[in-house]
Amino acid sequence: MMDLKRRYVIPGDVIATGQMRPEQNVYQDGDRMISTCVGISEVFENAVRVIPLTGVYVPKTNDLVIGKVIGTSPLSWEFDINSCFIGFLPAQDVFGRDYSPTKDELRQRLNIGDLVAARVANFDRSRDPLLTVQDRDLGRIDSGELIEIAPSKVPRLIGKRGSMIQTIEMATRAMITIGQNGWVVVSCEDSEGLLKAVEAVKMVDALAHTPNLTERVKSMLGVPEGDNNDTTND
Repeated sequence: MMDLKRRYVIPGDVIATGQMRPEQNVYQDGDRMISTCVGISEVFENAVRVIPLTGVYVPKTNDLVIGKVIGTSPLSWEFDINSCFIGFLPAQDVFGRDYSPTKDELRQRLNIGDLVAARVANFDRSRDPLLTVQDRDLGRIDSGELIEIAPSKVPRLIGKRGSMIQTIEMATRAMITIGQNGWVVVSCEDSEGLLKAVEAVKMVDALAHTPNLTERVKSMLGVPEGDNNDTTND
């Protein structure tokens, strides 16, 4: 069992001291691990990180994101990815190398308003991120309810080793696609299951900073105690 310690921190707070590895939103000053943002610190094994309570999504290469088509050019689609950056999906990524702007119509494949699961293929802050759908389970999302959560809460929704999202999916029989940009699509053939899954996702977003969140979510979903994966300290 992993010993996980959490507490509120602000920039400049010393989270821990000793031979540890600084991770997300933490820098090292000698043997001190110091927070760079307002959030919840996590000390686990030999590492320290801070999950910010607020903040916008900044793309990273290989991130899975959910985007909405907001425009087209002769060579690409433009996407809202819940960021200050616009995502671009090249037409060749969908049509293949034989794509021709004169004979192929982009809106036959992806139209304005369509939701798409994509991966960030390249991003370096000097230009808007390049997206790709050339991977398994990527492409247009044909059904489901879109929910927006804080990007900083995505790790909490996933849980350790996927424990939180598995709890929700197994209890509701829903399929949940989570974008690192904070956009989540929930689909379920059963209307009651859909409502429960949506409620659980929103609950995690609202209460991500609170202790015993997994137990509270399981209680809301009616999951018996002791059922499901190991979610200790989740």
